[in-house]
Amino acid sequence: MKIVVQRVKFAKVTIDEQLHSSIEKGLLVYVCLEKLDTTETLKKAVDKLIKLRIFEDENGKMNKNIKDIQGEIMSVSQFTLSWDGKKGNRPSFENAMSPKEAQLNYSLFNKFLSEHIKVQTGRFAADMKIESLNDGPVTFHLDF
Repeated sequence: MKIVVQRVKFAKVTIDEQLHSSIEKGLLVYVCLEKLDTTETLKKAVDKLIKLRIFEDENGKMNKNIKDIQGEIMSVSQFTLSWDGKKGNRPSFENAMSPKEAQLNYSLFNKFLSEHIKVQTGRFAADMKIESLNDGPVTFHLDF
């Protein structure tokens, strides 16, 4: 499982020129499910996201997590993160989970996440337009 996390002032997903979902201050999370991911992988990723201290405290230090700031998460499925870029110039997605299995696990990931925090999502396999304002910028790439 690979995740790109961006601290944002806002994020919104548009599908077919219609607003699908949006958040204010929080995290924009691009989620890539891979063949070897399990339910335990999903739970580990959720735990990390909830505890990730990347929001500033009163002293300007990254010391607060998403719950501390009462933020939200925008979760977007992003299978293209499965390519590591080491070979060739044409991306290969052979490490990505099959679409059917990925859709089920993406839904399960969001269910686990929503047990802790307000979550908005994109639509699995849709042609989405994502707009966000990166705060910092602060961006991390996590592998599980």
